[in-house]
Amino acid sequence: MAPRKRPETQKTPEVVVRPKSRRSRSPRELEPEAKKLCVKGPGSSRRFDSGCLWAGLASLQVPPSYTSIVRALHHHKLGKAAWPSLQQGLQQSFVHSLASYRIFQKAAPFDRRATSLAWHPTHPSTLAVGSKGGDIMLWNFGIKDKPTFIKGIGAGGSVTGLKFNPLDTNQFFTSSMEGTTRLQDFKGNTLRVFTSSDTCNIWFCSLDVSARSRMVVTGDNVGHVILLNMDGRELWNLRMHKKKVTHVALNPCCDWLLATASVDQTVKIWDLRQVKGKSSCLHSLLHSHPVNAACFSPDGAQLLTTDQKSELRVYSASQWDCPPSLIPHPHRHFQHLTPIKPSLSPCCSALKLQCLLTSALLMTSPVSAPKATWHPRYNLIVVGRYPDPNFKSCTPHELRTIDVFDGSSGKMMYQLYDPESSGIISLNEFNPMGDTLASVMGYHILIWSQEAGMRK
Repeated sequence: MAPRKRPETQKTPEVVVRPKSRRSRSPRELEPEAKKLCVKGPGSSRRFDSGCLWAGLASLQVPPSYTSIVRALHHHKLGKAAWPSLQQGLQQSFVHSLASYRIFQKAAPFDRRATSLAWHPTHPSTLAVGSKGGDIMLWNFGIKDKPTFIKGIGAGGSVTGLKFNPLDTNQFFTSSMEGTTRLQDFKGNTLRVFTSSDTCNIWFCSLDVSARSRMVVTGDNVGHVILLNMDGRELWNLRMHKKKVTHVALNPCCDWLLATASVDQTVKIWDLRQVKGKSSCLHSLLHSHPVNAACFSPDGAQLLTTDQKSELRVYSASQWDCPPSLIPHPHRHFQHLTPIKPSLSPCCSALKLQCLLTSALLMTSPVSAPKATWHPRYNLIVVGRYPDPNFKSCTPHELRTIDVFDGSSGKMMYQLYDPESSGIISLNEFNPMGDTLASVMGYHILIWSQEAGMRK
């Protein structure tokens, strides 16, 4: 398929970047009656309770490191400390540093909600963000220049997946409700179309890319998963799930290992070297609710899944048959309804009518499904909280925080909260350095960093 020209790149005048000028009040100051965090230890079922009242965030005590980082490194060099002990000490030090994290940059560049984000793999202050209207922004918040802005098609163009091209970071891959998976540049050009739907009823929900094997994988809303090479040649197109494929992920260490998540309440594990059909999956991991995401840890040893209700699961990649660690957590699926009132001319064709009605239905679908992610350097899980009065541990005055869990124990380690940004935070992702966090809250992109680093 011949490449087609995307709308011209423009510098958006709508981006609002506001540095944080004052220190945020602690939740203890906001909620004097808050209780301390209550975390149950793991039981025989490997189920962990994520706690009581989240308003008492300031009372959360992070276990201090037993030794300094310099001493730990010195002992490790001398052979007196094992690597796991050193890694745990570094992780504890990082968790302790989260107390100084504040929002220091905000942007609201879109006229519709943000739906996806991706950090640049080599520039720690640069990220790309996609919106429900198909707009894409490349934002380097470390400089004063306005972000680069690519205009989308509007309703029905929601960007569902966004990845930088690992072979050329001036390019990026997208999947969208427009019905395509494509490779683009930040000048607004479409360089290659990998998949394209001929009907308004089929769109693509997720994608992943492997630099080592030069593969692109994408999933659609009717259960198909498509594998292609980076030249655009389709290797296979198979229906692997009964319903929409919400997420696809390649193992970062063994890129022939693929995980697919679906609203059919399963996560399936595949060996790409042996895929022949729906029945050729290595493992099918059943869930109690539809699944939003399945993400491999940076070392490829664990798989984190997020359902659409109130449960996170951590599977061991070497023991798929073993019961997973269960982390109860309120992040229920939510919907923001935007009424659409299409106006039809007398000569409107049946196809145009169908597309307009489909776009109207898309506008009532969830904006950005909540997804838990891994920290890139430590065994930590990051996920936004959406308090649910029906959740077992729900208490009054519960806040919409960003929760950080230990990936091994399932224990709550810390919660981030800003009273001036108290909306539902659906997406969170640390940059590759692991020291800056980007969050999506409706129309807003929030950048968190250490308070000391903000003054530099």
